[in-house]
Amino acid sequence: MSGDVRAIENFVDKYKQLQLEIGKVIIGQEKVVNEILLSVFAGGHALLIGVPGLAKTLMVNTISQALGLDFKRIQFTPDLMPSDILGSEILDESRNFKFIKGPIFANIVLADEINRTPPKTQAALLEAMQEKIVTVAGKRYPLEQPYFVLATQNPIEQEGTYPLPEAQLDRFMFSIFLEYPSYEEEVNVVKSTTSTSKVTINALFNAQEIIDFQQLIRRIPVADNVVEYAVKLVGKTRPQGEFAPQLVKDYIDWGAGPRASQNLILAAKANAATKGKFSPDIEDVKAVANGILRHRIIKNYKAEAEGYSEEQIIKELL
Repeated sequence: MSGDVRAIENFVDKYKQLQLEIGKVIIGQEKVVNEILLSVFAGGHALLIGVPGLAKTLMVNTISQALGLDFKRIQFTPDLMPSDILGSEILDESRNFKFIKGPIFANIVLADEINRTPPKTQAALLEAMQEKIVTVAGKRYPLEQPYFVLATQNPIEQEGTYPLPEAQLDRFMFSIFLEYPSYEEEVNVVKSTTSTSKVTINALFNAQEIIDFQQLIRRIPVADNVVEYAVKLVGKTRPQGEFAPQLVKDYIDWGAGPRASQNLILAAKANAATKGKFSPDIEDVKAVANGILRHRIIKNYKAEAEGYSEEQIIKELL
């Protein structure tokens, strides 16, 4: 255990350095960067939702450089095929089939505008996200660890898009909203991006160190009352459940599943570790609840008509 105590202290130092390193390129957006990093260290995937031009791609690229991980970007389009993501078998010179790996074989995969592609291609990511394995022509190919999918979605244009199915949304640990920068932040962004200055990002980690920190976070003990609080909070989002308040019965069609409870605890552990705490408390669960529950609750038409947002519902549940 004393080794773990030292490891958490080491983790806090490295995490602060990581935030500073990312801050060289990404101005502001601390909460967004923090949630992406929490999902990385908790071993989950993240869905970034924001209008174009908020540096989503730059942010993911910068984070992967600072983490010292291999990064690939897939631009999702309506004509993208599963084989364009997974890879395909070709005949080589000696008339044997040879597998050419697709862009999904990287540590961090940026699935850009994931809702632009039909469900068949979206589903190609499902197995990779859940099992960390890809099956092509009946053969299974394991993906390199650590493995993360960071997907982006543009909330404005719904023309010609395919909403992500609930089963796929549930695979994302966090759903993260990007806001416009503040006036001061935007001034700094414009100054730094319209000059000749080049920033180099140093890799502070390697793949093995990230796997070690993920294992460390999983080993963090959690008190029973914290687990019970998380499970009860998720239970409150289910209109048919025993804990559902009237608000949920009125405004929600479907609540969050058990994966939400697991993710709440994992993310709370990661959040506690970044603060140097050796066990998460209820405050850590509350800190991550919004990003974890937001995309897992399905509002009904009454909530839409009355302008009730997922955030308002979660806020009242907390």
